[in-house]
Amino acid sequence: MEYFVRHRTTYRYLQDVSHSWHLAHLRPRPTPLQAVHDSSITLSLEPASRVGREDYFQNPCELFSIDRPHTHLEVLAESRVTVDPAPERLSRDSAPWEKVRALLENPQDDEARDAVQYLFDSPMISFKSDIAGYGGVSFPPNRPLLAGAIELMNRIHKDFRYDTTVTEVSTPLDRVFEIRAGVCQDLAHVGIAAMRAIGLPARYVSGYLLTQPPPGKPRLLGSDASHAWFSIWAPPFGWVDLDPTNNLLVGESHVTASWGRDYGDVAPVAGIILGGHDHVVEVGVDVIPVDDARPELPHIAPVRIAPEEPPR
Repeated sequence: MEYFVRHRTTYRYLQDVSHSWHLAHLRPRPTPLQAVHDSSITLSLEPASRVGREDYFQNPCELFSIDRPHTHLEVLAESRVTVDPAPERLSRDSAPWEKVRALLENPQDDEARDAVQYLFDSPMISFKSDIAGYGGVSFPPNRPLLAGAIELMNRIHKDFRYDTTVTEVSTPLDRVFEIRAGVCQDLAHVGIAAMRAIGLPARYVSGYLLTQPPPGKPRLLGSDASHAWFSIWAPPFGWVDLDPTNNLLVGESHVTASWGRDYGDVAPVAGIILGGHDHVVEVGVDVIPVDDARPELPHIAPVRIAPEEPPR
């Protein structure tokens, strides 16, 4: 599948912002199953500085600053990507989870050494709840790791209610585990925490998901939002992505943007401002199959979120 992805973020401030500095993770990254044909980020104001680079996790990112007073800033990212279907992977053919955990105690190759960094707590995935007990239910002795991870995903989808009104970007993981509800960011964090709590690596993945309109209805531009899921290391398959919000293995309907330890590593747009006081953020995302795309797309109807933008 080839997609046109457009992500518009608009900041509106009650008072002047005198200076602002931003870090954007808005360009999709190439992966073994995803090719990025072109990608651009357009700003509504001329930046004082602007630098594109890769972050620690090799995600493309962009740093920019604005040094003029402003009450409005729009960041528009547009990309064209091709996503291939994931290969067939039989969960029973993955290594037993205890064997993988033991392997990571003394990693022998670069892939295993890379996975080790995703074993530990991170700023947004630290907890006191019995998440190890919750995750351990899916990992009885000698179970293939991928089979256990899929069951864990199934259980999170069943046990946690998707609700956009009960959490914020900064809601602690223990609170999400207590109320058993949240957005896709929260469900991904729960899956990662459950894996790490029993000594298995997992990472956070941000991106986009193609949403299908009801039969006979046109796709509503701007109705989509950024999405998130988690990825587990399951030899011999390598990294396998799981979407607990929708209870499915990630496939060609998902577009990968970035990955890291948790949401904080790959927030679509993060930054620091001087001034501004209260503000709102308007976000509109389109994921459009190229066959459906038109040279001139209608203006995005933004979704208003205050004060931050959680993925959904």
